[in-house]
Amino acid sequence: MKEFSSEELTSYNGENGKPVYVAHAGKVYDVSASKMWKTGTHMKRHRSGQDLTTDIQGAPHPPDVLERYPQVGVLKRAEDAADLRIPEALAALLKHFPFLRRHPHPMTVHFPIVFMFSSTAFSMLYLITGEKSFDATAFHCLGAGIFFNVVGISTGFYTWWLNYMAKPLKAVKIKIPLTLAMLATTIVLFVWRMKVPDILDSLSGLGLLYILLVLSLSVMVTIIGWNGASMTFPVEKE
Repeated sequence: MKEFSSEELTSYNGENGKPVYVAHAGKVYDVSASKMWKTGTHMKRHRSGQDLTTDIQGAPHPPDVLERYPQVGVLKRAEDAADLRIPEALAALLKHFPFLRRHPHPMTVHFPIVFMFSSTAFSMLYLITGEKSFDATAFHCLGAGIFFNVVGISTGFYTWWLNYMAKPLKAVKIKIPLTLAMLATTIVLFVWRMKVPDILDSLSGLGLLYILLVLSLSVMVTIIGWNGASMTFPVEKE
């Protein structure tokens, strides 16, 4: 079976009549027959002619999907760079608990999303009804939002480093500064509301500024969530 070097593999990118090859776990596959690879790029992120051993760990499908296509060779590798970049203790932990590779961020990111929307929703309910319990709930959601934003940010950086090799992806470049801005806004609102409990009793001056910042939380978390989802499920344009 033919042995490909990494440099040689890059030429099999579907251009100039060449077939589309990708590598995984030392095996080289011909994926020319896949409509997902017809342009030489899969989901607008993964390029053909590359070793996808690490990249596919962040995919929404298992790596054995490649076994549907013919193996045309093996990849010659001097060393497994993917393993070298992971500390030995972490590699051992991932081996015993593979769910820790991809699941921590999806498991925790839903909480800050919910609390950001809830802070807005309960603040609006208070303004509409005047019911103080809604205002108290909005305040509690801000506090929970601070905690879970920190958790979500931590697992997000972990997932980005482990599964995306900390590549400066467009979605990540949007998510990071906006998430930090959202965390800072949540902290400001929480402290402000704690210092001035009746801040929403008047929608003029500082009260108006406060509710606009609360509304901005839902806008920011929507943009962050959209870009996060696009990393796993990119939107295909016709």
